[in-house]
Amino acid sequence: MPSGALLFGFVAAALVVLLIPGPGVLYVVAQSVGQGHRAGLASALGLSAGALVHVAAATAGLSAILLTSATAFGIVKVLGAGYLIYLGIRTLFAGRPTVSTEASTPLSLYRLLTDGVIVSIFNPKIAVFFLAFLPQFVDPSRGPVPQQVLLLGLIYVALALITDSAYAFLAGGSRHWLSGLVMQGPLPRYLTGSLYLGLGVNAVLTERPQ
Repeated sequence: MPSGALLFGFVAAALVVLLIPGPGVLYVVAQSVGQGHRAGLASALGLSAGALVHVAAATAGLSAILLTSATAFGIVKVLGAGYLIYLGIRTLFAGRPTVSTEASTPLSLYRLLTDGVIVSIFNPKIAVFFLAFLPQFVDPSRGPVPQQVLLLGLIYVALALITDSAYAFLAGGSRHWLSGLVMQGPLPRYLTGSLYLGLGVNAVLTERPQ
């Protein structure tokens, strides 16, 4: 396994990356503001579960294939972007309540969890990130490289789950500071749908490293 100094440096670097709000954090925050911290936690768990697939792929060397094959990378990018755009359109044009005082039906925790897993699995930037980030903290003289990559990946996913959960609680708590009219109106739906569309466009623009 990596030395203590490398592990400390990895944890410190990972926390810096994770604490800076990125697409994953914004995704969790949007769900938390819209439906509360439980929805945010379910989304965070889904994202982390999906990230485990990328960890396994990086450990097995499959991510390298993804990054060196234009066809494989393109397929993953199109599937991921398409699903995100679908989620955005579905959210923006969700059935409006028939009674003005009745809020639209919230998504179940299972659905939020599933969406998070799919969004994470089909996000090519995660594969790019792991292949660029994890090898910097691998020391071949300390043992088999795949085992070190697996360990670092699992640590990163655990840290991501912790930080995303913290954002979920903070964002979930902030919903109570907003007026009931804002939370029951279309604003949360528009924000969430726009976020999905933004993530989809972001995935489309992701280029395969040369």
